[in-house]
This record gives sequence, structure tokens and C-alpha cells, in this order.
Amino acid sequence: MKLKYCLLLALVLTSLNLLAQKADTITVVSYNIHHGNPPAKPGLIDLDAIANVLANQKPDFVALQEVDVNINRSGNINQAEYLAKKLNMYFYFAKAIDHDGGDYGVAILSKYPILEQHTLKFSRIEGVKAEDRVLAIVSVKLANGKKVAFGSTHLDHQKDEALRLLQISEIVKYAEKEKGTFIIAGDFNAVPNSATIQFLDKNFTRTCNQCGFTIPVVTPKRTIDFIAFKPSRKISVSSHEVIQEHQASDHLPIVAKIIIK
Repeated sequence: MKLKYCLLLALVLTSLNLLAQKADTITVVSYNIHHGNPPAKPGLIDLDAIANVLANQKPDFVALQEVDVNINRSGNINQAEYLAKKLNMYFYFAKAIDHDGGDYGVAILSKYPILEQHTLKFSRIEGVKAEDRVLAIVSVKLANGKKVAFGSTHLDHQKDEALRLLQISEIVKYAEKEKGTFIIAGDFNAVPNSATIQFLDKNFTRTCNQCGFTIPVVTPKRTIDFIAFKPSRKISVSSHEVIQEHQASDHLPIVAKIIIK
């Protein structure tokens, strides 16, 4: 009887261990880096400060916004590549517009090799003057073999929501093509009770409900930065928080731990 009990216990423990091995907890960070320029120090570019903030979180994925690539104002360097090398991560940059001799847009840093990469350029509204905006998407395989698609975006900033609603609808339409796990993060330039975020919430699950303020960096009073994923019974949120870094950029970064079975 004792031997049977021991064998049963060993079987249960083995099963639990196998189940644990089939789940991965990933750390996702979203950060509008203001091209590496601390607002309190005009003209200064301090990418190392950004890198230190990110390194402290030990991220699996990072969504970056307001990234310069070979732009005069920031020293003609590829900021996405610089941060990736600092953090020993892979990267993908998605250009939104030409700016000051170079390219300006969003980027993704990934702990895992990038298998596929794509830029979704959002549509424009005729007669509305605005910067072009994009969604950067990469696909990777996690340690448990699960394929994950991850996106970084920066939606329109104007008071009128028309462009943001168009952009979020195009993200949702793209997400319908992704059959597996799809996580997006970024600066949505919209607060939780806006039509933009309400539309997001109908199609994605945010990693926070009562989300902490992310802007302005000194005495923040609005939440416009979010992490979200396509609803799935195989995905849950372990934690979400606003990182209290008030010097490196004009946004506070956010971090979430997501469990993928």
C-alpha cells in the first residue's frame, strides 16, 4: 500500500511539473522614450538611461515609441539597434515618417529570435493633416514552443478621435488574422473611458483595469499607455505596474507579467 501511495504521489508530481513546463511567464514593457531626450534636459540624448530602466525589468518583449533612426537631433544613430545591443536582445524598427534626415517610428525588442516581422501602415482620412502612424509586428517562438505575435504602436495624438478609431479598428482587423497569441503595447494617446480604448476593450484584454497614470512624467494624471492581448483562456495576467522612472522620458514606462499556457 505504501509503495502504491508513493508511486501515485510521484505520478501526480510529475504531471504537475509537466503542466508547469508548458506555461511561460513573459515580461512585457511598453515605453515612449521621447527619442532618448529627458524633457528636463533639452538637447541631451541619454539612451543609457532608457537602457537601464529596461534592463531592471528583465523583459522578454519591449514596445518602444518615438524612436529615432539616423536622425540629426539624436546624433545620427539607430536607437533601436543601440538599445537592443545594450540589452542583448533582437530588434525590429518600423518607420512611420521621415524626420530630420532620418527615420522616426516605433520599435520592438525581443529576447527571442524574430521569425517574422511586418509593418502595418495605418490608413489616412482625406483632408485630415496628421503624421503617419504604424503598428510594428514580430513573431517569435517561446521556450515552451508556443508562437507569439507581438506588436508596438503609437496612435494619433490629436484631440479628435477619428484617426485613433480608424487606427485601432485596423489593429483589430489585423489581429483577426493572428490565430495564436497576439499581444500589443504602446502609446494609444487615449484614456480608458475614451471611445478608442472602449473599442480596444471589446476586442482585447488589457493587463490592467484600474491602470496607473503614465503622463505627464512629473505628477502624472492621465493613463494613455497600455498592454493588451487577444482574449484567450490560455493567457492570464500575473501583474501590471507603472514603473516610477521620472527622469529618462516624458512618459512613465509600464510593465506586465503575462502567463501563456
